[in-house]
Amino acid sequence: MGGVLSSAPLLGLPRRIPRRVAMLSLHTSPLDQPGTGDAGGMNVYVVELSRQLAAVGIQVEIFTRSTSSDLPPVLEFAPGITVRHVVAGPLEGLTKADLPGQLCTFARDVLRTEATFEPGYYDLIHSHYWLSGQIGALARDRWGVPLVHSMHTTAKVKNLALAAGDAAEPAARVIGEEQVVQAADLIVANTREEAHQLVDLYGADPHRVRVIAPGVDLDVFRPGDQHAARVGLGMPDDALVVMFAGRIQPLKAPDVVIKAAAELVARDPGIRSRLVVPVIGGPSGSGLDTPRGLVDLAGSLGVDDLVRFVPPIEQSLLAEYYRAASLVVIPSYTESFGLVAIEAQACGTPVVAADVGGLPTAVADQVTGVLVQGHDPREYADVIARLLADKPGLDRMSRAGARHARQFGWAVTAQRTLDAYEVAAGLIRADALAVAT
Repeated sequence: MGGVLSSAPLLGLPRRIPRRVAMLSLHTSPLDQPGTGDAGGMNVYVVELSRQLAAVGIQVEIFTRSTSSDLPPVLEFAPGITVRHVVAGPLEGLTKADLPGQLCTFARDVLRTEATFEPGYYDLIHSHYWLSGQIGALARDRWGVPLVHSMHTTAKVKNLALAAGDAAEPAARVIGEEQVVQAADLIVANTREEAHQLVDLYGADPHRVRVIAPGVDLDVFRPGDQHAARVGLGMPDDALVVMFAGRIQPLKAPDVVIKAAAELVARDPGIRSRLVVPVIGGPSGSGLDTPRGLVDLAGSLGVDDLVRFVPPIEQSLLAEYYRAASLVVIPSYTESFGLVAIEAQACGTPVVAADVGGLPTAVADQVTGVLVQGHDPREYADVIARLLADKPGLDRMSRAGARHARQFGWAVTAQRTLDAYEVAAGLIRADALAVAT
């Protein structure tokens, strides 16, 4: 896509770094634990990007829907980062599907907040997910500031790759996303594939799409002592640890990992004494979407003694699980990027992943892991067995993965995002100049 924006600011226009960014994250709060409910990679993205922006002196104010009476209206999350909890609808009991009905209330409070300050209080809006993009489009027109939007996932792409038991994304979301694509001054895509999808499926102007990969915290996710990690987690030193991390929903396909484990045991019963399968995450979505359903699946396949269900955990403990693992398996039906893959590789753990979405960018096939076509558990079992039998090969992938992950630090993501903010400011000024003349 030759038209996708480069990192250079527009020539002939003065540099403009925002002083204060309104970060819109309606449907999931940065305070939520990733892996629970609808909290996942987007939560990590919003928090870590905000930290990096604050570190260079930019004030960040995150607007998110309040989900508890215990949450204060305004919270100083970290130096330079304010979280504003907006009451929009009941505090409990709403699903993501109910949230479009709360857009007007949420938008009203966002606009009211800005109206309490001097004009020009916010220099730029960065919205996340289509629901927030709807609010961002309204605020952009009211405030006259640039709107940068990150889709994170899109309905049309998800509907092209539905898992069994998963419901199609509704037409209202498709229409809403099309509106946001046309309203945004600049759209951030995680990968070139996502950029192509935005242009081909949504009619995005390629000159207003910018590819910026998400990052990981390389201070937390780093190689370490596998033996020490296993001792700390109560795993045998000679274990074959095949791990899944992510929300428990059909789209992420955790059932494929459990079925692949059962296939490994059926082929080689002797492996049972060494195989450990941590499944880390909480419920979300529809269909096979609860740990209970996966527990029943493991029992029906006779591998319930091998599978360890772990609720969502904080990042430092998650990093210990990655270091303890022999392999991390990501059999998703679609992934806009795949932060789990980068986190695992940053810890020196090879990845077996579906060849979908952003995973071919996150995983260097046959170098830092293996990409698998389709979602057949037998195919995954084939790859897992081959890798586990080749310890020297695993060690090479481990070292290569750690090197590969270094390019995905949050500092790099934040700098590229700052460049995008500059370009968006230039575009909105160029548009205004064109209208004036």
